[in-house]
Amino acid sequence: MPKELKPISKVAAQVQASTTIVIDSMFKEMKAAGEDVVGFGAGEPDFPTPEHIKQAGISAIEGNKTKYTPAAGMMELRKAACYRLEQDFGLKYEPQSVVVASGAKHAIYIALMVLCDPGDEVVIAAPYWLSYSEMVKQASAVPVIIAADEERQFKITAEQLERAITDKTKVFMLNSPSNPTGMVYSRDELEAIAEVCVRHNIYVIADDIYANLVYDGIEYTSIAALNEEIKRRCIVINGVSKSYAMTGWRIGYACAEPFIAKAMSNYLSHSTSAPSTISQIAAIEALNGPQEDIEEMRKAFQARRDHLVERMNKIEGISCIKPQGAFYVMMNMKKFIGKTMYGEVINSDSDFARLFLEKGKVATVPCESFAAPGFVRWSYATSMSDINKGLDRLEQFIKNA
Repeated sequence: MPKELKPISKVAAQVQASTTIVIDSMFKEMKAAGEDVVGFGAGEPDFPTPEHIKQAGISAIEGNKTKYTPAAGMMELRKAACYRLEQDFGLKYEPQSVVVASGAKHAIYIALMVLCDPGDEVVIAAPYWLSYSEMVKQASAVPVIIAADEERQFKITAEQLERAITDKTKVFMLNSPSNPTGMVYSRDELEAIAEVCVRHNIYVIADDIYANLVYDGIEYTSIAALNEEIKRRCIVINGVSKSYAMTGWRIGYACAEPFIAKAMSNYLSHSTSAPSTISQIAAIEALNGPQEDIEEMRKAFQARRDHLVERMNKIEGISCIKPQGAFYVMMNMKKFIGKTMYGEVINSDSDFARLFLEKGKVATVPCESFAAPGFVRWSYATSMSDINKGLDRLEQFIKNA
């Protein structure tokens, strides 16, 4: 009889698969079977990558620019990241403070691996993107979740952060505009949070990946732009995925104090090394080139948001607040908890989302795993016709239940 294999690592064993995968798998199976299903789960723009950026990638291939680059990324790309951050947000970094990774998610992961020792605590502002807590666990650290409710626009306060800090706290994770809520922290709110972080000498991983997608004339503020003391403690995460419709190109970057950037570069040199050279060259064009396409996409997202929010709030039993950025809406479906729909008791947002897909043919994302039970996330990174179709089906789904 063969011997039983040794167990996998304790760290790997505690990392959970995405809890949204059930709905996503059902959606893909139904679509593959030819069913008329509409999806609102996408965390990526539906627009194509702008033509001038695609051509830069094609030219890189045709010019045989297909060799390895330094682990921290091409110097031209690191300079381009510095240029764009200063132009857009007034953030000044030198290229030696920039590390390029295979997407913003990868940059966050590397930052956590570099900053955290086993047992360190990482405070996460919730609702939060569900990968944050799992990445913290992979770094052998402990996620500490602070939740904000809808009445506070899903934003935590400096007082909440203060109460969550212990002598083990190493990092605070902030995402503004937020996935999944789309809410944006104001300058005043960030100043109060920054004061706490500086006073307790904790790092801030500032996930700014949606920073170019803000609406209604809101002036976006990066927490790292407030003053030099908080900037020293910040690892600013950004990239080209969301703003430039380049999710599949897999280019993100982190900006930090040079000794942190160097450690991240060392870590990359022994793991993935740098991302695709072709993608890096395309990203240089994205950051340095014309920005008109980016503004057109932002305007389209704002128009979709306005339409989705207005119609959703007219549907009986559900509601939402208007997000200020990104491309997500949090639909409050708490009134259906405990009720029977289609012969089934709704005990959670996951039950609602699954049933909505089965009966209404619409895929959304339940938010319990985002630390926001009772909410379902809709992405408006899709066409206006699909938005209308999804809302029509939502009305019928509720009416026929």
